[in-house]
Amino acid sequence: MELFFVIIGLIFVGIGVVSIYDARKITNKLFSFQDINEGTKYLKIFGFLIALLGMGIIYSYFPEVMQYIKNM
Repeated sequence: MELFFVIIGLIFVGIGVVSIYDARKITNKLFSFQDINEGTKYLKIFGFLIALLGMGIIYSYFPEVMQYIKNM
């Protein structure tokens, strides 16, 4: 079960990094804001928080997963 949580954490980190890196492209493609800079700012904040959430999940479950992999 811990391995599942680590994989979910990695997915969250990946989504966060992509939303930070491609924030302007995603904002132009998905949203119709008048102010693109404001939408980009909020998407980068969202990506940062999602990446932190994913890293927290990985940090809390990673030792158990490594122990599980060693015992395989």
